[in-house]
Amino acid sequence: MEYDVIVIGAGHSGIEAALAASRLGCNSLLVTFKKETIGLMSCNPAIGGVGKGQLVKEIDALGGEMGKAADSCAIQFRTLNSSKGAAVQSSRAQEDRMLYQKYMENKILSEKNLALKEKEVINLIVEKGKVTGVESSDEILYSKAVVISTGTFLDGLIYIGLEKFRAGRINEPASLKLSESLKAVGLELGRLKTCTPPRVEAEGIDFSKMQEQPPDFNLRPFSFSTEKSSLSQISCYLTYTNEDTHKVIKKALKDRRLFHVISKGVNPRYCPSIEEKVMRFPERERHQLFVEPEGLNPKEYYINGLFTFLPRQVQTDLIHTIPGLENANITKFGYGIEYGFAYPTQLSPSLETKPIKNLFLAGQINGTTGYEEAAAQGLIAGINAALKVKNREPLILDRSTSYIGVLIDDLVTKGTNEPYRMFTSRVEYRLLLREDNADLRLRKFGFEIGLVNEEEYRKSEQKRRDIEEGIDYLKKKKIFYHTKKINLYQFLKRPEVKIIDLSEDLSPIISKISEARFLQDILKGIEIEVKYSGFIQRQFSEVERFKDLEKIRIPPNFDYTEVGSLSREIKEKLNKFRPLNLGQASRISGVTPAAISILMIYLKKISHLR
Repeated sequence: MEYDVIVIGAGHSGIEAALAASRLGCNSLLVTFKKETIGLMSCNPAIGGVGKGQLVKEIDALGGEMGKAADSCAIQFRTLNSSKGAAVQSSRAQEDRMLYQKYMENKILSEKNLALKEKEVINLIVEKGKVTGVESSDEILYSKAVVISTGTFLDGLIYIGLEKFRAGRINEPASLKLSESLKAVGLELGRLKTCTPPRVEAEGIDFSKMQEQPPDFNLRPFSFSTEKSSLSQISCYLTYTNEDTHKVIKKALKDRRLFHVISKGVNPRYCPSIEEKVMRFPERERHQLFVEPEGLNPKEYYINGLFTFLPRQVQTDLIHTIPGLENANITKFGYGIEYGFAYPTQLSPSLETKPIKNLFLAGQINGTTGYEEAAAQGLIAGINAALKVKNREPLILDRSTSYIGVLIDDLVTKGTNEPYRMFTSRVEYRLLLREDNADLRLRKFGFEIGLVNEEEYRKSEQKRRDIEEGIDYLKKKKIFYHTKKINLYQFLKRPEVKIIDLSEDLSPIISKISEARFLQDILKGIEIEVKYSGFIQRQFSEVERFKDLEKIRIPPNFDYTEVGSLSREIKEKLNKFRPLNLGQASRISGVTPAAISILMIYLKKISHLR
């Protein structure tokens, strides 16, 4: 049987890719080792975080599933950076791990146009530079496009102290043959490392020695379709390592063999192991640990911040030095994993590989870390695989439209030699790309592609109109303030004034909006647009300058060696990366502003000659 799209791997990336392709009308197939592990939260049982919450909101705005799943299974909502400006506020939700996995499994199994096979893909079938299918151990599966989302399974190697064994996750097999197939078709692969913390039994934890972190009172769902959370909300807890913890770790690292295992290779900079923290920051007397429930009625807790490669006995010893965990029993030991990835500069912005047509890569295989980064890439890869099959133009989001655009642009133009994680600091126009307006920015794309239905698109456009009308009303409405007449717009710009304080004055606007959820979003949108109006206009001007370079397209087969004024190094880089436009070329490491000016003149010259 021939499929339109085959997706390899059923983690967070593969799920979004498979759902997107099938919902766009493609006869699709998802291939995974075991259906019971679809959507498994193999590390932290949480969705969102700084920079990541924005990704989840954008996935939802485009028609993806992660936001809806997170809302349905959330047991604690929190807004991070809530005391800071709107540009850096990010949502995070603790999830019931098993409910989340079951939610995603049910979505996959019930999706129209989507089949599931439990097997290992061992080979790609490539003909004349285009993928035409895949091979498993017992059959050949033909398709018009393939998305690879292997996570940490690609030639995975697990470490627990000096123990090491092949696996993609603990107690799950690695994908060993596929990496050889990827090399054979011309992809350059590298190796990365990450690690997980131990889980401990709930009964042995003394929460009285920890600092409680209750959920937020005002819930902020991820999905713009969610009206309220269905589950009870429970607390997480905060504790710390101490001098005794560090002594246990330092003693273990005196074994040079163990030190070599931990220090070799590329470790995650933004999610380091506890032993790396102790080595890199010897002056620190303690490191914070978040004790997080794995479900609504938790039997296990996840020790966030205690990521480790250390041996089992060392993990047991150090756990017992931590306040509140002195009598805790480890139910699952932490472990490190080394896995294969493809250097992402081999991809176009659609996430299609440059060497092989109709082959798309998404998730950790592109060098990223995190559920949200993976899901964002999976959604874009699935969309573009389907659009390729239908002979439609790809969806390419640029840096001015979304966090997803920044993520992909960073990967394909700059590449990465370490696990890439999204942060608000990576985003130049973050005041424009906020969580609250993700639907206003991206619903149109989702609707035009076919993943967002007309009703959801209509709601987002009504929200846009309501915000605009609210701002116009503020500009016209005047009130007395200290015996002077002042319009509400200028009054709201004052730092101490909140829009909630103006609810009586805004009653004509509020009365138009019947649903409380949308009222909260609209009032928030009005307040942000007013308070940050000067900064927002400045960023809009910056975006216009950015778009000027993005508009200057570079022909696909352009020969940079013909541009005599460019250095040999820059010519080699440009010929290797093949940027689509001058904007993308300007972000390639080592390509100077002078080189961009030379290219601009040359491109205008040859355009004029034509």
